[in-house]
Amino acid sequence: MIRLQRLLTAKKQRVVALAMIGSLAVHPALAEDSVATESAFSKSRLWASEIRDYAAKSLNKDDALSVAAIPLNGPGIEQYVNADQLMSPGSIMKLVTTYAALELLGPTHHWNTDFLTDGQMIGDTLKGNLYVQFGGDPKLTHERLWSTLRELRDMGINRIEGDLVLDGSYFRVDGGFPVFEDNGSNPYAPFLVEPSGYLTNLNLLHFQVRADERGTQAWTTPNLSEISIDNRVTAVPEGPCPSRRQFTWQPVFHDDQRVTVRVSGELPQGCRTTSYLSLLPQDRYSASTVRSVLSELGIIVSGGDRFAKAPETARLVMRTTSPDLVTMVRDINKWSSNVMARQMLLTIGAELRNEEEQDDRVAGIRAIYEWLEGKGINTAGMVIDNGAGLTRHGRITARQGAQILLHAWNSRYASDLMASMPIIAMDGTMARRLRNTGMEGEGRIKTGYLEDVRSIAGFARDDNNTTWAVIGMVNNDPAWNGGAVLDRVLHSLHFQPPVGTSLSQSGPATSSVQ
Repeated sequence: MIRLQRLLTAKKQRVVALAMIGSLAVHPALAEDSVATESAFSKSRLWASEIRDYAAKSLNKDDALSVAAIPLNGPGIEQYVNADQLMSPGSIMKLVTTYAALELLGPTHHWNTDFLTDGQMIGDTLKGNLYVQFGGDPKLTHERLWSTLRELRDMGINRIEGDLVLDGSYFRVDGGFPVFEDNGSNPYAPFLVEPSGYLTNLNLLHFQVRADERGTQAWTTPNLSEISIDNRVTAVPEGPCPSRRQFTWQPVFHDDQRVTVRVSGELPQGCRTTSYLSLLPQDRYSASTVRSVLSELGIIVSGGDRFAKAPETARLVMRTTSPDLVTMVRDINKWSSNVMARQMLLTIGAELRNEEEQDDRVAGIRAIYEWLEGKGINTAGMVIDNGAGLTRHGRITARQGAQILLHAWNSRYASDLMASMPIIAMDGTMARRLRNTGMEGEGRIKTGYLEDVRSIAGFARDDNNTTWAVIGMVNNDPAWNGGAVLDRVLHSLHFQPPVGTSLSQSGPATSSVQ
């Protein structure tokens, strides 16, 4: 009986295949299946063809768009458009770094920053040096520094008779990092901050100006001795608060390592304007920040600032421990933090480096390649470079990206990765995209943006409640309308998914459109 069923099934498959090319008249029951199969195949080709044609008209180029889409938990036919073409991915490369970190370091990984001393506490004085031993924390904030250093005051210490010594030796860096030339006019922008063993508070200064009946007041957080503000903002009568673009922030660097920031514009009473700038090297910024916090707490440091490794005999006084890696991954992907992603790559390298490796960026990239290849993913041509996508050298194909997303979907930490990704039309870098289209909340998509590059990658749900792994990249000069093309991919995948019956139910990779 079983053998007879197999024969009938095989015969039915042969009849359907012949019917699809119009070579044979078939029984009505089989003909119905063949029509559905042919319809599914045609619909698959139609979806890819429409996307390809739309992109060609919008971008004036046939190969500017690369797309791969794979159904994960329901009916659908895999879709590929220029999927084996190496493309510049932009910030969607952060998904590779953060997914790798979840599996290689674990979701509960933490970073410690230790405060040590080689001296003694006598009365209200610490007689000795205070060492800050950094542990590569991607987000050691000003607030955490303040709450930790306050413990010194709570211990009754209000004077340190010694030096402030910063130890940033956790990372090995050989020769620095590949340079990214800013396409804009602001080399001090937050997205350009490089990773560092000394990284504190993302190396940023938060400038604010507020207007009231007294005029305008300007200040910065943290309040560092090297930074001063030349406030040229004038207060005007009450009115609509202007955008930040109407203000000019111009840093002036002095020979004594001090920086004056000149700000100008007009500000109505009751309004404020803000800006974030990175103006100091990471080691200098961190030393000045720690010293500033100690001063606010009423603790005087009599010595100077030094940068050296803490001695083995130094004793632990205090420690601040970061939130877990899952929290860091969420910050990286929701808001596309370049420096945090690059710090994450260095951490992978520092934790998994071989003894002979002297550069944690290189070690981290090597570890990720080995991890991907262990999953059976072809990494040929892939270039990770810095883990954040802030590079002109990074490369990946849509097929490679989709395969990585497919493995992520089946990972033990799938929910942690997905929760970190912006929700369509709701938050993060997707908050303003596809609004009022009926797609609010219908996917979690990481975005990428560089000059001449637009990209998306993540998980999107169609109208049949099937979730798709989807990746799309536009490399074009210019790519200003690439975001609209990629939104069209997501919109079409949601409302007109390439879903069939016979073909889609026969397993993955039964029909692909290249």
